[in-house]
Amino acid sequence: MIPVHKSSVIMELLRLLFVSAKYVSLIVIPALILLFSYRLTFHPLRKYPGPFLASLSDAYAGYYAASMSLHVRTRVDQQKYGIVMRHGPNRLVFSSSRALRDIYQNERVSKSHLYRHTAVTPGVYTLFNVIDKDVHRLKRKLIGQATSERSMRVFETTMAEQIDTFLRILISSSGSPVNMTERLKRLSMDIVGLLGFGYPLNTQTDPTNRFLISAHVFGNFRSNLFMQFPFAKATGIYSFLERLATNEVQRYFSTMERIIASRVAEDKHARHDLYSIVADQMSPNGEYMKDSEIWEEAVFFFPAGADTTATCLSAAFFYLARNPTAYKKVAEEIRTAFGAGRDIRAGPTLASCQYLRACIDETLRMSPPGSGTPWRELSKADTSKEPFIVDGHVIPPGVQVGVNMYAHHHNEEYFPEPFAFKPERWLESDTSATQRKRMRDVFVPFSLGTRNCPGKAMAYQEASLVLAKTFWYFDFELAPGDLGKLGAGNRKLGTGREREDEFQLYDIVTSTHDGPNLTFMPRGNLHEELYTKD
Repeated sequence: MIPVHKSSVIMELLRLLFVSAKYVSLIVIPALILLFSYRLTFHPLRKYPGPFLASLSDAYAGYYAASMSLHVRTRVDQQKYGIVMRHGPNRLVFSSSRALRDIYQNERVSKSHLYRHTAVTPGVYTLFNVIDKDVHRLKRKLIGQATSERSMRVFETTMAEQIDTFLRILISSSGSPVNMTERLKRLSMDIVGLLGFGYPLNTQTDPTNRFLISAHVFGNFRSNLFMQFPFAKATGIYSFLERLATNEVQRYFSTMERIIASRVAEDKHARHDLYSIVADQMSPNGEYMKDSEIWEEAVFFFPAGADTTATCLSAAFFYLARNPTAYKKVAEEIRTAFGAGRDIRAGPTLASCQYLRACIDETLRMSPPGSGTPWRELSKADTSKEPFIVDGHVIPPGVQVGVNMYAHHHNEEYFPEPFAFKPERWLESDTSATQRKRMRDVFVPFSLGTRNCPGKAMAYQEASLVLAKTFWYFDFELAPGDLGKLGAGNRKLGTGREREDEFQLYDIVTSTHDGPNLTFMPRGNLHEELYTKD
């Protein structure tokens, strides 16, 4: 039993809490009514159509960001409201060729201030979230050197070794269902670990560092939620969740520190990797990159480099396993172009495999690794007296604008039958030059302009090599029964996710996913060369 004096104290505290809540509500509720009334009737964006709740609060975007379905919701809403849509109190989403250029190839435009909410260390920004154009230009130059086509030629042997490990593990799984998302995320993570800091994560063969994959998903989810609904950061909800996972968070940070420390202990030029490039570079103010900056770039580089290719490849296997005609054409092209698996490397022969490239492009269209809306705004440094115009619409200062990549790549105006996997649409022999140009103008899986993804060359090389080598050594098919449905849409997943022949993405700045489950069958004894040295 609670003593009388303690009971009285508790009752008094409850009374004070009730009174406080009463007075707070007398202030908050009228304030919200005034705010919502302004946003509906006086706000500069009031004339634009869009979901009613989105016009009131960014909580609309926050809700769908929390369910990792904001990209799906954006397309559903655009089907209803049109290609210029209010998708937040202060946000407009477009879907047109003109809008792409007006937003992402415009010197007057900068990344949205929303990106600042994604910084892991306050005040320290990466290539992804830096807004200052001079700083971005430097960072882009450095990261771009590590992921350029020239760099990829130097790095190809290391990449090929990891791909061969992936193939040998498939041999050991022959006849059993294989979750391709799991396998491909490990492959991509190992490649990025070596490209970034020459560090052998070995997630393909050793489970020790596999937690990094889920940690990156957690971190990207956090970043996306904070950008779409900044109030979530202010409430401290995410900090509370991080405290619940303190051990995992500390484990992640200590592992990243170990990776960087291991590389710093070596000679700067001991390996061809990102660190060897950035270590000697200076910032605009004449200072070398600080340890905190290198650490932040590592936190960005790992998921950005790994997620892009893992998403592309997982989706490609999903669609090829479900499209016998496309499967047959890729298999025939690869098996005709090369005389042995060892011959499959980046170069003219692989580049001549046009149907393979068409399959990769069609996969990137249907499953863009960055499926969300890269927000932009008129730069605060802009001194022009001219209005900021996007596709004929005058944009008030401070308004966030963007093109949603998933919705845009499924726009019927540019891509007929947008949910059909049709690699032929990219081929000269099957599509008119006019239509191909029209599609190419709006095909931006790596974004465009000065802020486009610097990992494009790396993604295409890795995807091409993995698919070509897999088709050389294996035949594959969907796993039997319900196992083969993993990664597919169905009505139970909600509006916009009901298509059984669409690979399901979950928007977290990049994309996460699951499946497909496939069964692999070795082609004769071709795989034996994977166990012998040249």
